[in-house]
Formats: sequence, C-alpha cells, structure tokens
Amino acid sequence: MTATEPHDIGVLVFDGTKLLDVVGPAEVFAEANLYGADYRISMLSVDGEDVKTSIGVRLPVEGSAFSSARYGTVLVAGGEVFPATPVPDELRAAAVHLSEHSVRTASICTGAFVLGAAGLLDGKRATTHWKHTAELARRHESTVVEPDAIFVKDHTTYSSAGVSAGIDLALALLEEDRGQDVTREVARSLVVYMQRAGGQSQFSATLQGPGPRTPILRRLVDQVKADPTFPYTTTTLAEMARVSPRHLTRLFHEELGTTPAKYLGLVRFDLAKAHLDAGHSVTQAAELSGFGTSETLRRAFVSRLGISPLRYQRRFRTTGSAG
Repeated sequence: MTATEPHDIGVLVFDGTKLLDVVGPAEVFAEANLYGADYRISMLSVDGEDVKTSIGVRLPVEGSAFSSARYGTVLVAGGEVFPATPVPDELRAAAVHLSEHSVRTASICTGAFVLGAAGLLDGKRATTHWKHTAELARRHESTVVEPDAIFVKDHTTYSSAGVSAGIDLALALLEEDRGQDVTREVARSLVVYMQRAGGQSQFSATLQGPGPRTPILRRLVDQVKADPTFPYTTTTLAEMARVSPRHLTRLFHEELGTTPAKYLGLVRFDLAKAHLDAGHSVTQAAELSGFGTSETLRRAFVSRLGISPLRYQRRFRTTGSAG
C-alpha cells in the first residue's frame, strides 16, 4: 500500500474509562498502519495527567485536551461513571474544545453522555449502549436517539453503541479514510466482521425499565408472565383487571408507554429468547412463550432483530469453546 498523509487521533479519557473503549478502536487504526496508513494516536485527559481505567490499570496520557493541537479525529471514550454521575464541567469543556479543533468527533459507548453534555448532540441523531439509550434521550430531548443502531453518523459527529461497537465505528471511519480494501484486510487481521449483522436489540433485554406502579396493572403483568400461552385479548385482560378495555389501554399508555397487545408481545418475545438461551428448540420456544408456531416466532424475530430465532440461538447460546 502507498503511504498517506498523517492522521492525528485524539482520545479523550478520564478516571473510570472503560479500557476496551480505548484499545478496541485504537487497535483498528494501529493495524491499518501496517497497510500503509499513518494514524497517530494520542491519549488526552482534562489536566494532562494519567488516568485510572475501569479495570484499575493506569493509562499513560500524552497531554491535556486543552492544548492547541488539531486532530483529524477525536474519540470520546465511555465508562460506567457516566451516566451514573453528571458529566463534570471541565470534561464537558474539554469535549467542546477538542471538537472545535478536529475534523470529526466520535463517542464510544457512554461517551455519548459527554458529547451530549457538551451540546455536541443537540439536534442530531446518536446512539449509546442499549442499557442507557432511554436515559440519553431523557437528558437530551433535541437528540434523536437510535436505540438499535451499532453506530450512527450525523454529518461529522459519530456515536457508537456499547463497548465493542467502538471497533465497528473505527472500521467505518477507516473505510471513509482508506476505502474497503484496507478495511477488509484490517477486519480479517483482527478477526472481526466489517459490518456486524443486526442491531443492538439482539443483545438487549427487551423489557427494560421500571414495572407498573398501579397494583392492578402489576398483578395483570405478573399473570401474563406466569401464563403467556393463554389467548389474551385487550377485552380478556380488562376483565381480569376488572376495568373497562378503554381504562386498561389508558393505564398501559400512561405507565408503560404502549398498548396491552404490544406489551403482551414484548413479554412473549423476552420469554422466547430466554427459552432459546436455555437450549430449547425453536418449536419448543414458540409453544412455551405463547407464539404457538415456529413460523410466528420466526416472523417476530426477523421483525425485531433482523435475524431468525435459530441464528439468534447459535450466536448467543455458547461460545463454541466447550468440548
């Protein structure tokens, strides 16, 4: 491969940074250097001091995020510290400064909360780890959060889903810079997909968040989970709750943000995934979760995840290392 112009990458880190958020993307760019690229990676912190990562290892830092250096790409790493705590003003200001001195800005995992606090996601599309997409949307109402995306590009701002999705994003950035051929070689060398099949939904638990507050709704949801194979309708659910169908629908909208029928579908879908994870066949999972037939379950999986139940099971049931 022929040489190319140097491309400086600044990675904003902080105490508690998840190490894989840093080294995953960094390895993509370092590997690309073996194929003629010239990426130069610098770790940056607010004060220029080394940071302690999520696993306790100290990460050397080259300098302060507030230096006058300019970057082709700025990556903002994530960590469990956000969104558990508010983003400090100095970290927010560092993200703003780096973005103003770079061609493109990207977040890895919960690094999206740093970009959001810095105003860099205002009016833009973005994503983060599936566990935290709802919170990102709540904090930043003008941001269009895409909960199923592996990564999102909105002009020169990028964001990626949880942890290893930073590798997917780095490969996409590499393809923009160097094209498909180099990116394919890097992906092969690192033994990863150039483009991952499916979105975040295949990794997530569908029914996240608090349960119903109203006692009658809690009892009804518990009943559905205990016997998902019953042929429920909104009318029969209302009869069980001893309220009118209209009142029941209003309760579901107010407390769960959905309809009784859609919530029933989510309960059955989560149960089907659990049965597949436990080793049941697709037919058994369909029967036990209330879908009835394997074809009905297959349509639900393709609609929600973009993959069949069998592909889901093969992907998540085992690492394939046993035996």
